[in-house]
Amino acid sequence: MKFIKIISLLLTLALCLGTLAGCGGANYTAENTEIIIGVSGPLTGSTAMYGNAVKNSAQLAIDEINAAGGLGGIKFKLIAMDDMNDATKISTNYSSLFEGGMQVSLGTVTSTPGLEFKNLSADDNVFFLTPSASNDDIPANSNGYQMCFADGNQGKVSAEFVNENYAGQTIGVFYKSDEAYSKGIFDQFKANLDSSITIVETSFTDANASDFSTQIDTLKSCGFIFMPIYYTPASLFMMQAKDVIAPTAVYYGCDGFDGIDNIDGFDITTIPQEVTMLSHFNSKATDGAAKEFIDKYVTKYGKETLNQFGASAYDCIYALYGAMQKAISEGKDISVTISASDLCDILMEQFEGGYTLTGGVTGESISWESTGYVNKGAIKYVIKEAN
Repeated sequence: MKFIKIISLLLTLALCLGTLAGCGGANYTAENTEIIIGVSGPLTGSTAMYGNAVKNSAQLAIDEINAAGGLGGIKFKLIAMDDMNDATKISTNYSSLFEGGMQVSLGTVTSTPGLEFKNLSADDNVFFLTPSASNDDIPANSNGYQMCFADGNQGKVSAEFVNENYAGQTIGVFYKSDEAYSKGIFDQFKANLDSSITIVETSFTDANASDFSTQIDTLKSCGFIFMPIYYTPASLFMMQAKDVIAPTAVYYGCDGFDGIDNIDGFDITTIPQEVTMLSHFNSKATDGAAKEFIDKYVTKYGKETLNQFGASAYDCIYALYGAMQKAISEGKDISVTISASDLCDILMEQFEGGYTLTGGVTGESISWESTGYVNKGAIKYVIKEAN
């Protein structure tokens, strides 16, 4: 009987250990043959254009680095998981990545899932540099950084543009009030707007995201409409409003507009108004690093998913690679089996110490603040001129 109890106890212990391992308790890097970079993003669903752009562009950069010899002979591997822009999928995705040997991450592609990811990665001390999760709180912990402009920064820079060009005028704003991305940008935009400018404000939620007739009627007299939203509701608004909003009006969005001119079933040329956006990437560049990236991306993946989310991911990979190279040159040991936590400590030291990426696709000189926010130039990008 005593023998049976001992066997039973050992089996129970084995099951418990297996359960703990299956719940994100261990980062198995000892058998890694490549440095694994993990990312979670929408590879299917309404924002799949963003996730696939990030996946494709990150892979493009990794392929180039590996072909050139990697990190002193160490190759990189990307593992991308689909979260459909749904935060409830992040716990499972993160556990799969972490237990699968992830040593560093691009975090998430979109903001709402990113708010969940940042806490999980902080608990395990996993460094992430997100290309596009722009919520201000994404880099709140010391292990998190952004390649994209934070929402607050997008709102602030957009307000500066409006202050300079529309002082004393009335403008419209159309945003999604139940979404962290949209509301975060709008809050900072409003806080930084000149007092001489009057806002006509209207919003929507998931519950009323198919018929914008009321909002369009509210904004019909506005010559400039700020729309800090993603491209799917933006394109629907434009189609429903094209005969109501004045053809001389200007639509102005942030990075969520990226890809709006490549949506299946939406012909942006039928929209009479000018469509513009705040950006850090010119997808129509004719020279420089951006042009080289565009040519390589289109050749390999086509132009349908070419956008700044992907360009930013391409820069993320090179920023991580460059930071690791610099750390090694300073005497740090980065092996193929290094733990995520040890690599995180090394990368945090680099990014906190003023590491700069030069010659990037989304900026000639890219650096980071201690807050995790990125420093680089912004441009006003005209997606489509007025008809």
